[in-house]
Amino acid sequence: MTVTLSDEARQYLVAFEDVTGAAARDCVVDEEYERVIVLVATGDMGQAIGPGGQNVQRAEERIGKDVKLVEDADTAEDFVANALAPAAVYNVTISENDDTVAYAEVADEDTGVAIGSDGKNIDAARALAERHFDVDDVQLT
Repeated sequence: MTVTLSDEARQYLVAFEDVTGAAARDCVVDEEYERVIVLVATGDMGQAIGPGGQNVQRAEERIGKDVKLVEDADTAEDFVANALAPAAVYNVTISENDDTVAYAEVADEDTGVAIGSDGKNIDAARALAERHFDVDDVQLT
């Protein structure tokens, strides 16, 4: 699947990689929540966060927006689970009928974390899952 980045997203992606040293695969500018969602290469999440969160904090300072990190994955199921982190996701099932829907089984105590304030976490998961795996919706079970 081909992902097209805006000039603004490209600039944020370069700044993020420059500050953190982590490889980034995608960047979504989320105007509604005034943040940038960065898809980090598999295995680079520790580098992206840095000791005590210092790398991501420096990236936020340089970019001038909050940064949400999501680790890339090879399968849609793992990808959706990563996108809903730090919520504990037990299982993700992909249903392909008229639409492709990812059903994520989340711990009861983490439902609020998975949804996020005003739905911003699940909205990010939906946007990235659609962008990278043609998943039309993400629902919690």
